[in-house]
Amino acid sequence: MASYTPKNILITGAAGFIASHVANRLVRNYPDYKVVVLDKLDYCSNLKNLHPSLCSPNFKFVKGDIASADLVHFLLLTESIDTIMHFAAQTHVDNSFGNSFEFTKNNIYGTHVLLEACKVTGQVRRFIHVSTDEVYGETDEDAVVGNHEASQLLPTNPYSATKAGAEMLVMAYGRSYGLPVITTRGNNVYGPNQFPEKLIPKFILLAMRGLQLPIHGDGSNVRSYLYCEDVAEAFEVVLHRGEVGHVYNIGTKKERRVIDVAKDICGLFNLDPDSVIKLVDNRPFNDQRYFLDDQKLQNLGWSERTTWEEGLRKTMEWYTSNPGWWGDVSGALVPHPRMLMMPGIERHFDASEATKDMASHVTNNLSLATMVVPAPRNAAASQKPPPLKFLIYGRTGWIGGLLGKICTKQGIPFEYGKGRLEERSQLILDIQSVKPTHVFNAAGVTGRPNVDWCESHKTETIRTNVVGTLTLADVCREHGLLMMNYATGCIFEYDDAHPEGSGIGFKEEDKPNFTGSYYSRTKAMVEELVREYDNVCTLRVRMPISSDLNNPRNFITKISRYNKVVNIPNSMTILDELLPISIEMAKRNCRGIWNFTNPGVVSHNEILEMYQKYIDPSFNWVNFTLEEQAKVIVAPRSNNEMDASKLKKEFPELHSIKESLIKYVFEPNRKVPRGGETK
Repeated sequence: MASYTPKNILITGAAGFIASHVANRLVRNYPDYKVVVLDKLDYCSNLKNLHPSLCSPNFKFVKGDIASADLVHFLLLTESIDTIMHFAAQTHVDNSFGNSFEFTKNNIYGTHVLLEACKVTGQVRRFIHVSTDEVYGETDEDAVVGNHEASQLLPTNPYSATKAGAEMLVMAYGRSYGLPVITTRGNNVYGPNQFPEKLIPKFILLAMRGLQLPIHGDGSNVRSYLYCEDVAEAFEVVLHRGEVGHVYNIGTKKERRVIDVAKDICGLFNLDPDSVIKLVDNRPFNDQRYFLDDQKLQNLGWSERTTWEEGLRKTMEWYTSNPGWWGDVSGALVPHPRMLMMPGIERHFDASEATKDMASHVTNNLSLATMVVPAPRNAAASQKPPPLKFLIYGRTGWIGGLLGKICTKQGIPFEYGKGRLEERSQLILDIQSVKPTHVFNAAGVTGRPNVDWCESHKTETIRTNVVGTLTLADVCREHGLLMMNYATGCIFEYDDAHPEGSGIGFKEEDKPNFTGSYYSRTKAMVEELVREYDNVCTLRVRMPISSDLNNPRNFITKISRYNKVVNIPNSMTILDELLPISIEMAKRNCRGIWNFTNPGVVSHNEILEMYQKYIDPSFNWVNFTLEEQAKVIVAPRSNNEMDASKLKKEFPELHSIKESLIKYVFEPNRKVPRGGETK
């Protein structure tokens, strides 16, 4: 059996549970190996898990996402990576029932990015893909032989389905491109450092607090548990002795019913199981049993070392000694904690949590857009304002993402909301956990690629745009919080009182008159209802534009890619200038409805003329009429001018739309030398 010796190892997801034990073991046992860790510090990751390795000369931490192809490619080349151990994944089954798309993005797309980078660079000699026993599906209750590595894959939940899909990609890249891949499929793992959404740490923390232990269904489901250090040793064996192209089960034949696990934990804390254990609703589908045949891995020289009793005792002792390791985890201790995993929720690292030396090991390349930060009112005042902390909804959206970057740049603490807007209990949990001073709602359904999507997805549109917004406003009011609500000005259209080209814009008190699209109708509906909430500041955004001309949501990006465009003057919002102003509005406690656009109007042709002047002199376009446009779209579009005098009065430094376009968008992106513009 040939032995493999790596030089430079990339471990993905190593601030998480299992991978951190593997990384620490390799750093400790093999000082000649360089171990590079890539982790985006999601909600279930923690840099403290890597504390034993942080000051080691053969260790490097990089904060980043495996879905970033440029970053992965850069790391493989600059760190001369020859080995990848791919642990990064969303793994909690409950979460997959509530947000399966995020599992597809992380588990399948992220794996695909890594494989493609390996193919392109051609330097990786081992790619170890970490999968799960759940890809096999449910094992028969009376089976005496476990699933072996050649057994059929029959996943039964969104999580295991994405892991099976990732395995298919790994296998395909091994066969098609000759990538040196190895796959592992493991039983449940437990031990120190595990985020308490999982059964054993959750039950231990609940028992420590004297609370009930919730069991899904009747507790008869059978699981196999391996102690984390035994599993870390298994990966050490697979790394050095595993054969390319093979699959290895990491398992144990010692099975336990879930209710028996709960009883064992009750025993450690001298609790009465009959009074502490509580049966709750089951998952949508809960596999009865997973049973593995691990003989193939044993043939490589690995075997389970830690007994159940010893491992459970060590785990209990660690959690009782480190009760604050994960901070406030009350949301994870509920029976079905699927609200914890929302797109892009990241754990924000505070250097005070670990040694001061950590900072020098953390690589976190944040690319912040260039945005102006308005000077606060009464800057000379000696009175210090109370500390700010923002809770932002809409992490995966354009505006929500930009708000996070602005807060980072201004040094304002913030967290992204984890709950769904229409789920009141989840919003309350967010507020109780984050304890914000202000709430920003940048979540909403606009449709992909455009608002036509809403015409065929009316229920989804109502759920988020109407029910979700109202629920958040009401919860914020109950907690005495100001809610900054990013709405839309696409609820008006030119009419006899506001004719096109007249300079007469719609004011904040005007009633919406545009009902052409379902999206606009839902936004007009919720705006009228939100008027009754005196804790809400509604910002009417229109045709948003930013300096990022590669963003497909950018109005300029859209029209520059269309075959034909209409030519109608409209009010628009330059995000680079106005989003920082919205944060200042929160500080000033602004409320009510605001037309959140730059003063004045600009037409499609005027924008494209600027594009031609500053970006591409050879750019050409063709106009067509509204009647012609109507033949290629599902829903009519709003065209209007909005009166921004209220906002201009509050912020006199606010630029007109054309001035703002030049200053924040076209000058920073200028490709045509000055003096070389077409006339």
